[in-house]
Amino acid sequence: MKALIYAAPLAALAGLAVLAGVQLFDPERSGFERIERMAPDRAFPKLDGAGEISFAPPPGGEAVIVNLFASWCAPCEAEHPILTEMSEDAPGRVHGILYKDTPENGEDFLVRLGNPFADIGMDPDGQGGLDFGLTGVPETFVVGPDGSIRLHVRGQLTPDSARDVLAALNASEAR
Repeated sequence: MKALIYAAPLAALAGLAVLAGVQLFDPERSGFERIERMAPDRAFPKLDGAGEISFAPPPGGEAVIVNLFASWCAPCEAEHPILTEMSEDAPGRVHGILYKDTPENGEDFLVRLGNPFADIGMDPDGQGGLDFGLTGVPETFVVGPDGSIRLHVRGQLTPDSARDVLAALNASEAR
């Protein structure tokens, strides 16, 4: 009887561990979320100092990709070649927002790695990123021509998520 008293809590704990493992490693979960909400009604000052940029609606009235990045972010540096490829596939439609960083550090980052962005806004206090729904850099959004967020990729882009982003960008044009 004593053994049963000691075994019951251990069995319950083991059961919870199995349930947590199943939730964490669920193959049906993905690194992006399809959502329908609007881009923030906010003007971001441009990195080059030439005015402001807004994404509600996006520049040019067409769907765009918005990537929030920072010079101090290692995953941002790791995903940079993928952003460069995406900018070649969608010229003029990949925009950046420099998140909680200085203009000097952002410019140095882009000089060192290349600039894939058609335009870059600045978000020095991070409030604009929060308005987008940012949970941590890097994150990428597809904003439709009407200013609605069509796709939100949390974390570093991968070749697979980049294909999803480009597909959402093209699908936004077809709507």
